[in-house]
Amino acid sequence: MSEIPGDLRFMKSHEWARIEGDGKVTIGISDHAQGLLGDLVYVELPQVGDSVEAGNACAVVESVKAASDVYAPVSGTVTAVNTALADKPETINEDAYGEGWLFVVEASDPDQFNDLLGPDDYADLIEEDDL
Repeated sequence: MSEIPGDLRFMKSHEWARIEGDGKVTIGISDHAQGLLGDLVYVELPQVGDSVEAGNACAVVESVKAASDVYAPVSGTVTAVNTALADKPETINEDAYGEGWLFVVEASDPDQFNDLLGPDDYADLIEEDDL
């Protein structure tokens, strides 16, 4: 099992969120999720300016095995997308919590972040998945 950064919060569907301190939240998929998906070959991201709703699908990651929806951990407006992933989606496999981020949202309700799983709870969740 990979190390889970302590500054992240998670959804049960394996998305992570990191508060950037300026009301913005960076979002990606967990290292566990990319491991389950295998080699990523395509990423479909929202557009800058799009509104996303917490819990709703807003992006897609495709691997050689499957396509998987990515759900927004918080509601808000997309302010940045990781355009480098269009040419190199495998960056998510290599660095899920760093260079493999997907998009940034200006949160309309920052309290939603507190409803997400903390690192320990997420570790427990994926441990149950592995049983």
